[in-house]
Amino acid sequence: MKIKFPYIILLLFFLFALQSVKAQKSRAQLEQEKKENLEKINQAEKILNQTRYKKSATIGQLNALNYKIEAQEALTNSISNELSLLNEKLNEIGSIINSMEEDLESMKAEYISMLYATQKSNQSLSKLAYIFASESFYEMFMRLKYMEYYGTMRRQQAKQIEMIKELLIGQKESVEDVRMEKSTLLQEQIFRNRELNKLKISQSNLVAELSKREKQVRSEIDERKKAVENLEKVIADLIKEEIEKSSKGASSSKFALTPEAKELSDSFAGNKNKLFWPVTAGFISQKFGTHPHPVYKNIIVNNNGVDIQTNENEEIRAVFDGEVKNVAFIPGMNNVVMVQHGEYFTVYAKLKTVDVKKGEKVTAKQSLGVVYTDRDGTSEIQFQVWKNNNKLNPEQWLFKK
Repeated sequence: MKIKFPYIILLLFFLFALQSVKAQKSRAQLEQEKKENLEKINQAEKILNQTRYKKSATIGQLNALNYKIEAQEALTNSISNELSLLNEKLNEIGSIINSMEEDLESMKAEYISMLYATQKSNQSLSKLAYIFASESFYEMFMRLKYMEYYGTMRRQQAKQIEMIKELLIGQKESVEDVRMEKSTLLQEQIFRNRELNKLKISQSNLVAELSKREKQVRSEIDERKKAVENLEKVIADLIKEEIEKSSKGASSSKFALTPEAKELSDSFAGNKNKLFWPVTAGFISQKFGTHPHPVYKNIIVNNNGVDIQTNENEEIRAVFDGEVKNVAFIPGMNNVVMVQHGEYFTVYAKLKTVDVKKGEKVTAKQSLGVVYTDRDGTSEIQFQVWKNNNKLNPEQWLFKK
């Protein structure tokens, strides 16, 4: 008697179930990405609105808009990937349904054949006569066992047919559920793509408006360059002075650390890629190092740290435990706070107010002050990381958002 069909079906069904679990995990990841990107979009919109009350176009507006576009593109990609997973799921369910229907038809044909054979046997010879027609006791025993086995197999076959029917119903219901999900997701994709197109039109208009003000923007770039140079000199002079103090006047390019300072320094180094952000909300509006200006590609700008655009009156926090080594005011950079962490320094510039003083010990997440908002309505902090007298890329130290 053939009984392979139910086992093939069950194997296919369980394999499909395992694939579904894997797909669900992927979908869970995509859903998390969507959630994070929606938060970024809302955050960017809030920051963007704070710069829009100024009638003239600003770089701050453009940075916030670029960040929102980046988050919107990531969101539409997540939706596309989710749609691909749903299409894969529909194909998998379709394959399972086809296999089930084929095997169900085979099982039905086999069951009908079994019933026909039983009826034919009953017509020609009663069960009792069939058993007692045996030539030996052993043959009679075997005929009894055969009849018992045959009856059991017929009942099992009937149950298996019903089970496959129920599984088929469940799979067909799953198809409808997935199609509903797909339809909803397609509507969301259309909406998000329209939003993305609107943002890109706004971006083009803003760039065009800023391009008309090249003379003014170049003047602003020159002012910033002077401010950056002044800030770098203040930082470099302070670090040099602190190195000389630690080495008791001896010429050196590195700190001579006490055991406590070394422990703090090693702890700071061990938190690379894990440091708290100096603001709870915001995005990197200008990266570390040299790169083209966002509007005038022929202008190269240099950044000793990263600029983080945030909300108005946002609290600026220490990224790690340390000691405040300097509080200064630098034109173009406003209030500046420098915190030492062994042989490392973190620098927080463009503060409106300062909550700490020189020599004060601070802990991670402690408030250092409040961000400054410029005349264009842009609230932005300049954040730097130094090791001895070397500038480091802060993005490689902050945890990934």
